[in-house]
Amino acid sequence: MRRSASPLRRILMAVAVTALAGCSVGPDYHRPALPVDNAYAPGNAAPTMTTGAAGPAGARQSFLPGQDISAQWWELFHCAALNGLVTHAIAHSPNLASAHQALMAAQEDVAAQKGALWPNISGSFNPTRNKISQGMGVQGFNSYLYNLHTLQLNISYMPDVWGGIRRQIEASAAQRALARFQLEAAYLSLTSNLVVAAIQYAAIRGQIEATEGTIASARAILAINEQQARFGDMGERDVAPQRLLLAQAEQALPPLHQQLAVQHDLIAALSGDGSDVSLPDFRLTDFHLPTDLPVSLPLNLIDQRPDIRAAEETVRAASAQIGIAVAARLPDINLIATPGLAFNRFSQLATPGYGAWTLASMITQPLFDGFTLLHQERGARATYRKAAEDYRSTVVLAVQNVSDALHAIHNDAETLATSVKADDQARRALSFARTGQRYGDESTLLVLTAEQGEMQARLAVVQAQSARLSDTAGLFQALGGGWWNRKNQPLP
Repeated sequence: MRRSASPLRRILMAVAVTALAGCSVGPDYHRPALPVDNAYAPGNAAPTMTTGAAGPAGARQSFLPGQDISAQWWELFHCAALNGLVTHAIAHSPNLASAHQALMAAQEDVAAQKGALWPNISGSFNPTRNKISQGMGVQGFNSYLYNLHTLQLNISYMPDVWGGIRRQIEASAAQRALARFQLEAAYLSLTSNLVVAAIQYAAIRGQIEATEGTIASARAILAINEQQARFGDMGERDVAPQRLLLAQAEQALPPLHQQLAVQHDLIAALSGDGSDVSLPDFRLTDFHLPTDLPVSLPLNLIDQRPDIRAAEETVRAASAQIGIAVAARLPDINLIATPGLAFNRFSQLATPGYGAWTLASMITQPLFDGFTLLHQERGARATYRKAAEDYRSTVVLAVQNVSDALHAIHNDAETLATSVKADDQARRALSFARTGQRYGDESTLLVLTAEQGEMQARLAVVQAQSARLSDTAGLFQALGGGWWNRKNQPLP
């Protein structure tokens, strides 16, 4: 007659079958539904080319849907000084170094969590010197003093019956991926901010040069007016407005120098350690405006934007936390084995008969905890729903970000074209006014008005030129910066 299996053996068989089945409680992760379609401006025809203008940053730009982005997109500006500065910043940025160490820590956390799938084995050796009451001998010794050496292994194993450990590994892996995309976001933020800072530095430098040109011109005209006043050809009332114009132009110069100094300090800070790098004195003419602009489709942004990828990994981690919370409410099984030896002398170490062992199992089931575990599960589900909504919000804002960048490129190209035309007209008007004043056909007020208009038009051109360059950098940033094409990727 076949002997039936013992209860312990039946328990172990059930545990093994369940573990092999790979059961994991809680929801399996699925990407949340996307709140956008695959177009940036539904119902509106997106422009395929911008307007062009003469001078720096005036080239026509073409939009190329679906074209990929270079990982070193800043090289498209063809500015060697900018390329060297960005390379230096990437190598020396403390923010990037910090984000990289956070990724390394997350990687180790994943490896540590995987260790819970294996048995836990520890060893102990406990030598003791003992004394018992006289008259009570120890077997094998005719003495009340004896030594006892205990050598033991402690083996425990908790089968991942409900998949709680695997869900914890899943959550840790999501945190590792989150750290990776936070590193990519820091990389993109550093490079784009540095490029825009360099462009803004060049724009301020251009405004200073334009203002200095206006001051030099105003001084020359004032000298002529003062000479005419000395000869009686012009009254003091006619000279005073020119002095006011010169003073106003000179008044605008110190704030521009302050802005330039602040921008210089910003570039030095972004470069990581400005102490050992010479910061270039950028000019707008140093930058070549990229003419071919890649435009990723909205559905591609979800795989390209680091902030969207980071938001998705947050959802994945929150989903795994539900499974962890559910598993905590179910029974735990712990298998224990403690083989060992106990001997009085080391010569008995290899002698049969001194071994000892214990096999045990324990099942633990929470019965009542004041509904703590129930509320933790409900909280995990609410956290998941919040993360899913945050993810959808991030996608919507990313699409808006790209759409805004495309509109800015198109509209600022129009602004530059009209600014160049206005500057040309302002120069002509000033030339006519000065010629008329020379021959007595124009009043001083008209000349001053023409000078003010020319100065404002010149500054507007500089601002429009820098806006086109900055808009292009903003588009590359909004599209994700091409990190997926970069060599030497961080951890997968």
